[in-house]
Amino acid sequence: MSGAGPQSGFTLTFLGAAGTVTGSRYLLETPQSRVLVDCGLFQGYKPLRLKNWAPFPIEPASIDAVVLTHAHLDHAGYLPRLVADGFEGPVWCSRGTRDLCGIMLPDSARLLEEEASYANRIGSSRHHPAKPLYTEEDAARALRRLKVVEFGAHFTPALGFMAMLRAQGHILGAAAVTLEHGGTRVTFSGDIGRPHDPVAMAPQPPAESDWIVCESTYGDRRHVPGSLRAELKPILAKVLARGGTAVIPAFAVGRAQALLHVIAELVEDGDLPPVPLYLNSPMAARVTVLYRDHMGEHRLDAAALDRMDTRVRTVSSVEESKALNTRKGAKVIVSASGMLTGGRVLHHLLAFAGDVRNAIVLCGYQAGGTRGAALARGERRIRVYGVDVDVRAEVFQLDTGSAHADADELVAWLDSAPRQPRGVYLTHGEPDAADALRQRVERELGWPTCVPEYRDRVDLLGAPPVPCPPPRPEHAEV
Repeated sequence: MSGAGPQSGFTLTFLGAAGTVTGSRYLLETPQSRVLVDCGLFQGYKPLRLKNWAPFPIEPASIDAVVLTHAHLDHAGYLPRLVADGFEGPVWCSRGTRDLCGIMLPDSARLLEEEASYANRIGSSRHHPAKPLYTEEDAARALRRLKVVEFGAHFTPALGFMAMLRAQGHILGAAAVTLEHGGTRVTFSGDIGRPHDPVAMAPQPPAESDWIVCESTYGDRRHVPGSLRAELKPILAKVLARGGTAVIPAFAVGRAQALLHVIAELVEDGDLPPVPLYLNSPMAARVTVLYRDHMGEHRLDAAALDRMDTRVRTVSSVEESKALNTRKGAKVIVSASGMLTGGRVLHHLLAFAGDVRNAIVLCGYQAGGTRGAALARGERRIRVYGVDVDVRAEVFQLDTGSAHADADELVAWLDSAPRQPRGVYLTHGEPDAADALRQRVERELGWPTCVPEYRDRVDLLGAPPVPCPPPRPEHAEV
């Protein structure tokens, strides 16, 4: 890169995950280089989704490297578009993130292409013809840019930078990213896992840092004490006893595997009847296979994986998926997506939501603007494929199903740092959650803390972040 960075200093610009839980994108600039930490899709409310279609705030070709914290689409899902628009540098990540991206990015592209094709068939788009945000070929080109680095190893993502990944639990390959330039270190938490997750390992403490950019998804709440097994058992027992179907929308990476593990264990132990347990998510099925390739990076042993293989019926074809909707009797269906934004689970919603014997079990965070969030707040009519669906099935929101640290665990993770940083920036949270966590960090740890806004730019060689800098004008060049 030539002349793209600032004339002096070391700056950080928030190009996403500011005031929202999606679109994780952070730009680090020096006089020599530009490094983008995460390259996520915006999800949820339409104004956020439209940001995916806006020109990227800087010229993609001017970015020297990308470093990914993990493979979830809100952290890595924009990468194919960045490559299609001219980015040609390396994308650094853990082995687990590389393997998951190999599944998730082509799947995301395929869905985008299918949605565009469907919109063209029914004429529902304002654009003629409707085009996908990116294609499977774009995803394949992006995957060829991935470079694997091991946890704890130092590497040079771009000129003038030294970096390191530390395991964060959450999902396979999830990492906190620490980058250093000129003796100044900044750590990006990515998504922080839970200390006692049934599948993921506990997160490691942050590296010694001058600045920490920390997620705040659950910054305003505590998870209910207890285990996923203890919470899920009575819910499923009640639904199955009345001959109902439990539809569990689940994130294909991480939560689907935790649910399958816990339910299979409950059946094996006799705590639930041996009803059919279906996994209807081709992507989740492929992800589950990866767990055997990453033994030691999660809590599942060979016996647990064998039990899942024995108890879980994987649904592969579209015909099998449709047949599930007409199959009578008690059963459990785990299907993506976790916030009911798309995928096969929507067809199960159409089939089972109208029967009081059935249940919809929400597991994990439900972002504003999604069908999952609407159900979680008690709405009994939701729109699916242009049809208003009356929800008569019982709706449960699991309190123990999240793979994200809660407020107490976020504060504890920050407090486990080797020394106090100069300041903390809280991102990847709704405004209420981020500000609640800000107050706790300032009050309990005494650390300068800020909740930045979209396109805020800060000088990492300058003063602590109190107060936050004023927002940059939307039209200004980054």
